Amino acid sequence: MTTTTTPTTPHEPALTPDSRPRTRSVAAPSKRMSAFFANASLIIIGFCFLLPLSWLVFASFDTAATYQTRVPAELSFDNFSAVLTPELTFLPLWNSLIISVSTAVITVVIALLAAYPLSRYQARFNKPFMYTVLFGTCLPITAIMVPVYALFVALNLLDSIPGTIAFLAASSLPVAIYMAKNFMDSVPISLEEAAWVDGASAMRALRTIVIPLMRPGIAVISIYVFFAAWGNFFVPFVLLLSPSKQPAAISIYSFFGQYGTIAYGQLAAFSLIYAVPVIALYVLVSRGIGGSFALAGAVKG
Repeated sequence: MTTTTTPTTPHEPALTPDSRPRTRSVAAPSKRMSAFFANASLIIIGFCFLLPLSWLVFASFDTAATYQTRVPAELSFDNFSAVLTPELTFLPLWNSLIISVSTAVITVVIALLAAYPLSRYQARFNKPFMYTVLFGTCLPITAIMVPVYALFVALNLLDSIPGTIAFLAASSLPVAIYMAKNFMDSVPISLEEAAWVDGASAMRALRTIVIPLMRPGIAVISIYVFFAAWGNFFVPFVLLLSPSKQPAAISIYSFFGQYGTIAYGQLAAFSLIYAVPVIALYVLVSRGIGGSFALAGAVKG
């Protein structure tokens, strides 16, 4: 009769909280340093924007304003009363509003119609077309203004607000189509397929399903095109000749006199008034679109 014995191992003491090996947290200091540099960079960038903005505010209330940033010795509204005239402010702002809103509406409508087949249908010309669109976004306006001017003269569209709107919309289309296509790709095609089964056409599905779901994207495109048309100086300066048809971006040029003289106070006051519609549009649109696509739960697996 044989007996077997099992080898015994020496008893290992249990690890107590004091005897456990301690590891140093390396991520915490690195995160603190990253946050410090990020906040410092934001402060520097904010200061770079705050300095010219402070000059704009101070100079608008200073009758003896110069290019230096200083607190006015006496607050005065004479600069605002001098620029708030129909010829200098109200009519140019109205022209800018007509040109910018019309350009944004035309561009958004055409961009949606052009982006829909690029997003929903696979064709051989999709990729070459997108490359052409990307090339159009890099093309500077100044490089084509000479032939555009000759074309406007030949078509008798010079000094025409509708012609200027058409050209601004055409020059904004490449980037608008590219943005609209990317926003439309995020809308599930399953929702449209369900509408097609119920008998809806492609245009009806675009109007009732795709467009409501990509409202934030449409708002982004509209703001981008509106801002580009609102601040455009070169195109209206070349294509619009009558002072009664010129937008507010060209009215700023009237504050620069001969021999380098500049009406700094009136220029600052007009710039503040010129920025009010843009800020109001941004606030209204940002509050209306919510902030993100509401597609969660739209498609059930």
